[in-house]
Amino acid sequence: MEFESTFGTAAPLLGMVHLPPLPGAPRAPDDGRRAMAAAVDRAASDARALDRGGVDGIVIENFGDAPFYPDDVPPHVVAAVTRAATAVAAETDLPLGINVLRNDAEAALSVAAAVDADFVRVNVHTGARVTDQGIVQGRAHETLRLRDRLGVDVGVFADTDVKHSAPLTPEGYTAESFADTAERGLADAVIASGSGTGEAVDAEALEAVVAERERHGLDTPVLVGSGVTPETVADLLGVADGAIVGTALKRGGETTAPVDADRVADLVGAADAVR
Repeated sequence: MEFESTFGTAAPLLGMVHLPPLPGAPRAPDDGRRAMAAAVDRAASDARALDRGGVDGIVIENFGDAPFYPDDVPPHVVAAVTRAATAVAAETDLPLGINVLRNDAEAALSVAAAVDADFVRVNVHTGARVTDQGIVQGRAHETLRLRDRLGVDVGVFADTDVKHSAPLTPEGYTAESFADTAERGLADAVIASGSGTGEAVDAEALEAVVAERERHGLDTPVLVGSGVTPETVADLLGVADGAIVGTALKRGGETTAPVDADRVADLVGAADAVR
């Protein structure tokens, strides 16, 4: 994919659609049809609010399905995410991304191919991380080959030092892993996040990732993946090439609350001052 032409800007803001628990998840309603209907309704409503507020793209993920499968999710999860993503695509023409938690890139790519999405987010694309799901390992070799087999122009946006995890390698590897993710893993964009959902990225860590990109002579975009607010977005976009925003766009700043179009507009306005 071509980053700037996909989003219509060199510094896109991507808003999150955090799906409520899908059928089969521990916190989903006992009635599977009711759970699916609630997820579809919320996804469509959040997509409309994000579009109205002025974001440049949307990422949908099965956020409510905790505790997550470490890698391969069962077919009913793929089906539910596909149905919700279809509802989002029907509400907006914005570029769409898919993330299947915790780390099922094959499922995300399959959903993306089915709904004509533009990119996927992969939490662990190369290397390995210790997570609450155990050790999660990157499968870039499988992901890129599946994309070729499917014949789709779907970008792979891959995390480095992904949130809710810790490295297996020595301290200081985070920035260096950019080269493995982008140069050897062939990621189309790299995401730098804070330690958890809604947590701000460490400024020095973000700068180190960008510096590592420059040292290797790469032009892979770097996105901030968590903790972006109207107060910080201008400074972050002075370093990074875009941002994925969830919590700050929700009613009352609560991650699981519906998207608030006014909060979206406030963040977009703050970003537009430097874009």
